[in-house]
Amino acid sequence: MKQGRLNNVLEGMKERGIPQLLISDPAAIFYLTGRWIHPGERLLALYININGNNKLFINELFPVHEDLGVEKVWFTDNDDGVSIICDNIEKDKTIGVDKNWPARFLLRLMELKGDTNVVNGSIIVDRCRMFKDEAEKDFMRTSSHLNDLAMEQIQKFVKEGLSEKQMAQKLSEIYESLGCEGFSFEPIIAYGANGADPHHGNDGSMVKEGDSVIIDMGCVKDSYCSDMTRTVFYKSVPEHSKEVFETVLEANKRAISIVKPGVRFCDIDKAARDYIESKCYGKYFTHRTGHSIGLEVHDLGDVSAVNTEEVKPGMIFSIEPGIYIPGEVGVRIEDLVLVTEDGCEVLNKYNKELVVIE
Repeated sequence: MKQGRLNNVLEGMKERGIPQLLISDPAAIFYLTGRWIHPGERLLALYININGNNKLFINELFPVHEDLGVEKVWFTDNDDGVSIICDNIEKDKTIGVDKNWPARFLLRLMELKGDTNVVNGSIIVDRCRMFKDEAEKDFMRTSSHLNDLAMEQIQKFVKEGLSEKQMAQKLSEIYESLGCEGFSFEPIIAYGANGADPHHGNDGSMVKEGDSVIIDMGCVKDSYCSDMTRTVFYKSVPEHSKEVFETVLEANKRAISIVKPGVRFCDIDKAARDYIESKCYGKYFTHRTGHSIGLEVHDLGDVSAVNTEEVKPGMIFSIEPGIYIPGEVGVRIEDLVLVTEDGCEVLNKYNKELVVIE
């Protein structure tokens, strides 16, 4: 177990009055043990108790034989794994469980331990993961650097006559050549009016002169995710599209410029949103300004109008304003920022100024 991270989790448990915790999310288990275990539909749970006696409940199907600093409790497909867990947890005491723990396990636990108060315990580990330690910061810098290199390469293929789907396939090859572990999310390649759908699914569309080209992409390196969006244009830029682009770019820059400890997430969102609204495009900015990122592309926390929490050093999140005009054009520009003691470090270095691919 990674003792420093475990200590932070234990402190969070004490603060929230949760004496025992069942962690089933593979990313959270990796965060604490340094080992990825992907259980599929099978039961996997790391049990943490403020008094010690921590255990990892794991199916014999998974060959995890190295020392993870925690006792392993093995079971098979023929065993009632939840019953085994119940035999090991403290009775009549509140227990926290993961927010995404499958109902088939949770309901069985509640059936067997009807006298136990079951609460959502994910917030404890999720909040610890919001604050990156020095090793995590370096992993995020590396992942973002590789994403910059991949963006430079993929933009060169815009003029090659590839469909959106083919561009995504090409990006996969680029990531592999750079030594990445894969996509952090399915990339979005959106030509022209397709870009007006923020979550457009890549299809067979071909790029046409004057189209905006949204490239929203991220890779995984050393288990940490990157995420970046750039919007370029093919051969020419219609005047209205240029105005939209310049508005989004300025909103991105304004939001980044105010990131520092003590500023609220909602203030960062407001910096981007107010500028877009001042240019009369407010109704076309249809999503939050950003999201936290780390072991997962969407970690706990977001840059939104309703998040009044103050940002703190060690947090990493995206700044990604966008304007989406149905049937016409979409523009999004996204960078990741790391909050420092007196400001922020922008993890993406790749050019985000206006580019026309000839």
